[in-house]
Amino acid sequence: MAHANARLNLKGRLLLVDRIRHQGWTVAHTARAMGISRQCAHRWVKRYDAQGVEGLRERSSRPHRMPTRTPAALEEQIIELRLARRRGADWIGPELGVPARTVGRVLARHHLPRLALLDPLTGELIRSSKQTAVRYEKDYPGELVHVDVKKIGKIPPGGGWKAHGRKIGKTSKQKKAKIGYDYVHSMVDDHSRFAYTEILPDEKGATCAGFLTRAAAAFTLAGITRIERVMTDNHWSYTRSEDVAKVLEKLNAKHKLIRPHCPWQNGKVERFNRTLAIEWAYATTYLSNTERAAALAPWIQHYNTERRHWALKGLCPISRVSPT
Repeated sequence: MAHANARLNLKGRLLLVDRIRHQGWTVAHTARAMGISRQCAHRWVKRYDAQGVEGLRERSSRPHRMPTRTPAALEEQIIELRLARRRGADWIGPELGVPARTVGRVLARHHLPRLALLDPLTGELIRSSKQTAVRYEKDYPGELVHVDVKKIGKIPPGGGWKAHGRKIGKTSKQKKAKIGYDYVHSMVDDHSRFAYTEILPDEKGATCAGFLTRAAAAFTLAGITRIERVMTDNHWSYTRSEDVAKVLEKLNAKHKLIRPHCPWQNGKVERFNRTLAIEWAYATTYLSNTERAAALAPWIQHYNTERRHWALKGLCPISRVSPT
């Protein structure tokens, strides 16, 4: 394969050979005229003499032998774990005892798409990710928190489609049954990624205000005693609710809104919502909505105190919080 900064492409190499072999130019004269070294010119002419035009084409720069390459069996383990668990290199690496960069190279070598491009439920490639041009992280816990609500469908008694297949809900009675939704409210600290989550019946202003109060209290217990700014989207429950405004005033926190139709600006809690969906909401087959709700608190505890976080260099969120 040609070097990224190679001076000659295939057409240039053909011109080089033509000038030297057919037009009678000297190698030194030709090399100087084409802006390359004499050694480079001799190399291309030698390849042409030995292999013809095929010798001038690009070829792989991969070495014939790679003694330090990751064993094939380990690569299969990495791929199987990625497909089964849909986790990143920073999680797979420690699980298998190999560097995360090695896992990343294996995934890239096998052309496995980034997790951001996959459907959290099925793992199918469905989209390309939207990334903000400006990445940031606040300097200390409580300087900025991100708040959002994720709406997920309730699980009917006995389990939903994941337990019984897509055939469920085919009858007219089943189609008309109104199961409803759970509203998962979350607050994530920008610096530490410490998170607090509740399942609530709606996303009205009073409900959001109550959640903010309890979330701030939970942050205080964890060691984040002061919340300076609260970032949310432009939903009316945040922008028009007097209850929310009173809570923010009581917390002495500034309300920061994202730009309309730009959810990536609230990206830390949006990414947390995806993690929540993959590792809790759809991680296993629940047979009732109560069973899934009961699994939330243990998962949040695991997320804050044990789960490795890529942005924290493999540490868990609580490692960045200074307890009082």
